[in-house]
Amino acid sequence: MRPQCLEELVPPDHQVRIVWALVERLDLSGFYDAIRARGEDPGRSATDPRLLVALWLYAHVDGVGSARELERRCGEHAPYQWLCGGVNLNHHTLSDFRTGHEKALDALFTNLLAMMQHKGLVHLERISQDGMRVRASAGASSFRRRETLERWVSEARERVETLKRQLEGPVAAEWSAVQRAAQERAAKERMERIERALAALPQLEAAKEKLSRKMAAAKTKAVRASTTDAEARVMKMPDGGFRPGYNVQLAADTESRAVVGVEVTNSGVDSGQAEPMRKQVEERSGRAVKEHLYDGGYLRLEDIDAAQEGGVKVYAPPKPPRNKEQRASAYEPRRDDSPAVAEWRMRMGSEAGQAVYRLRAATSETVNAELRAYRSLDRLLVRGMSKVRCVALWAALAYNVVHFGRMLMS
Repeated sequence: MRPQCLEELVPPDHQVRIVWALVERLDLSGFYDAIRARGEDPGRSATDPRLLVALWLYAHVDGVGSARELERRCGEHAPYQWLCGGVNLNHHTLSDFRTGHEKALDALFTNLLAMMQHKGLVHLERISQDGMRVRASAGASSFRRRETLERWVSEARERVETLKRQLEGPVAAEWSAVQRAAQERAAKERMERIERALAALPQLEAAKEKLSRKMAAAKTKAVRASTTDAEARVMKMPDGGFRPGYNVQLAADTESRAVVGVEVTNSGVDSGQAEPMRKQVEERSGRAVKEHLYDGGYLRLEDIDAAQEGGVKVYAPPKPPRNKEQRASAYEPRRDDSPAVAEWRMRMGSEAGQAVYRLRAATSETVNAELRAYRSLDRLLVRGMSKVRCVALWAALAYNVVHFGRMLMS
């Protein structure tokens, strides 16, 4: 036997101590609303949200993205034992907390950004934006056409009704209450998943019709929706393959490389995502962005006009002509260009503009690579847009804590 104190398990300068000290300073009131006492009767005891925030924040710092793995580490690894005080937590509690407080988590991200601004770590005059296609928790074989989904919904509803009759009959008398609840829950969940997939089809059909009008000669495939994750969409991944995924949009400060904006969409393209992201960053920080850097996938001339009206300079490469000999003409103003677009073309054709644009790759590509490789944003283990956004916010929070946590505590 060896006597051991939990306080001696981690060194004084360990990262987990920085995480805990930082969490103690953050405003977590949004996480307490769901468990706050109401009326005269006491409610059931709940795990302190401060501990759960610290656990998930340190888990993403440590590259852990699974609730079951976090439960295991709380019983076996010293930093997690130090946080929990030697008491284990159930993975259901951990999983529900991780994705069940989207608004509070978004406010926490804004709170941490405000602390970084107060310390002078982030200035936000120039931001860089890029998107990450992250593999969804759905298989390619889970996508079905309308005819199949309608048939499956009918079969699932019949299954639920049949199961209700069985639960009242003599056959289910030998089942325990847990077994009955599990059977009924499984049948209802399957029916709900198929219904959500069926409800997603009108949006997909409208998008297909719009694409068909633009590309009359193109052959478009039949519309399909996933019975596993109705909000996931098949999109092109970094390796060139097409798989179900989500598009995680990230904005970073080019000077400090801090993540200052997070959004999640199920669109396979980045077009139309620049303007909403810039507005989000300005709302979070209370400051006006002066320069916005993004790649050619975001480019829309109307966005350049809108940015110019707000006093923002856009740095994005123009679409090059097919003829290589005429590529220099992409930087020359055209007859139908607005003043803002003409100015943008000349700006991107100058050496100074090219030097500023090179900061985009140096900022966004490194941020995306770290989030994918070290902050558990390589593959999603949750389903649904809201839950995916929660995971993206946790990863962004962990990234900022790793790079700025010690400076915030100094």
